[in-house]
Amino acid sequence: MSGILCCVVSRGTTVLSRYAQCAGNFSEICGLVLVKIPPGDGKMSYSHGEFFYHYTSKQGIITLAISDSSFDQGTVFSFLDAVFDKFRLQYGSRAQTAIAYAMNTEFSLVIANEMKRANTKEEPDKISTLQDEVNQVKDIMVANIDVIMERGEKLDLLVDKTENLSANSSTFRTTSRNLQRSMWWKNMKLTIGAAVGVVVFLYIIIALSCGGLAWQNCV
Repeated sequence: MSGILCCVVSRGTTVLSRYAQCAGNFSEICGLVLVKIPPGDGKMSYSHGEFFYHYTSKQGIITLAISDSSFDQGTVFSFLDAVFDKFRLQYGSRAQTAIAYAMNTEFSLVIANEMKRANTKEEPDKISTLQDEVNQVKDIMVANIDVIMERGEKLDLLVDKTENLSANSSTFRTTSRNLQRSMWWKNMKLTIGAAVGVVVFLYIIIALSCGGLAWQNCV
């Protein structure tokens, strides 16, 4: 399995949404990397063995992606920018106070779609590839992640590359059902609230026409 393997959207070390296209100890690894990211806006890539850890930090929100080392760096950062833009548009200031995984049910589907789009992107010609790399990653530092790890900390990403497509499809369907159920309840609450409002409004109108709340002139 190649390409982008996992993506996390967080506020500092508080993970708000996460999606992985295969099984692995991504939560543990992302936690170790997030705590090392300095405050303020910026972007960077860390290398470790056969994996790269790319992140962007904007407006207090970190988008972090794990990819295999052979995957195009420019494509990863385009993916991170797309995820951040959609997250900011959908949640805005709510992200600054949300609890851990508050957006995961809804936004993990968005991450999954963007990841699929990035991983299945058609191979560009060599000139386009070189130009994209120059334009998108010329200001991005790449360092070995070992330099920011404390003594004794291990960053061994264990990825189950035999994870089959049916397992991923099952997870995606489960998440979709949860989202549909959540949206149904939201719509139901709005419908009930509107109905109650109409009943109260009609009662007030009739009461005013009948001389008061006891309807003296109409009973």
